[in-house]
Amino acid sequence: MKVDQTTFRSALLDPEIPSPEGLCDNAGRPAGRRFDVYRNNVAASLGEALEMAFPVVAKLVGTQNFRTLAGVFHRRFPPTSPLMMYYGTEMPSFLSDFGPTSKIGYLPDVARLEIALRESYHAADAEPIDPEKLQSLPPDRLIAAKVTLAPSFRLINSRWPVYSIWRFNTSPGAPKPTMQAEDVAILRPDLDPEPYLLPAGGGVFLASLQQGNTLGDALDAANEATAEFDLPAVLSILIGAGAITAVGDPI
Repeated sequence: MKVDQTTFRSALLDPEIPSPEGLCDNAGRPAGRRFDVYRNNVAASLGEALEMAFPVVAKLVGTQNFRTLAGVFHRRFPPTSPLMMYYGTEMPSFLSDFGPTSKIGYLPDVARLEIALRESYHAADAEPIDPEKLQSLPPDRLIAAKVTLAPSFRLINSRWPVYSIWRFNTSPGAPKPTMQAEDVAILRPDLDPEPYLLPAGGGVFLASLQQGNTLGDALDAANEATAEFDLPAVLSILIGAGAITAVGDPI
């Protein structure tokens, strides 16, 4: 007797569902306990994968609470790819909707930051631009230019102190977060990605560049968002981390 794959998968991910009827071992005996062991191993593996992907989220909610949360998560969102580096992309929305975490407003953005770090790590390499090329452009050409950012670049705009929360939970001695909005650029200056706290308006500026706008248009957007925008500071972060890969005239 063949076991329907949907039935098998449902039973595999939910310990409350009995072993599928007709499921046998290689000797033709009912799978029973063997299936339970296999199911427990799958659940443990998925839980470990999520804990590795979201270490700060796990620390914030507590290890045992995270394991409970991960069990609910993997039943709602089983892996769709054998590449586990992509597993967990639904975590931010899950944390917003899941009863025990739904009122912890900053938690989904912390998860977004951890996803961005993972995505940045696996992104393609790209050669950064020679800083002298930027410095040699006349101001009128620079303002009219479009800037290409590295494939490893990610941007998190948050109304929470997402960078400070992440740093407080990963760097001993880091200051306690102050509840204020923070924008974060994920850049990969070497082999490992790093989050960079952006100055006021930096998130608006980089979001505009991501959308394909010229440097001048991005500058206007940032200046509209705040009178404190510091263009040299943001360019210094990007250049220092090798995040600009091309500067060209608009098409």
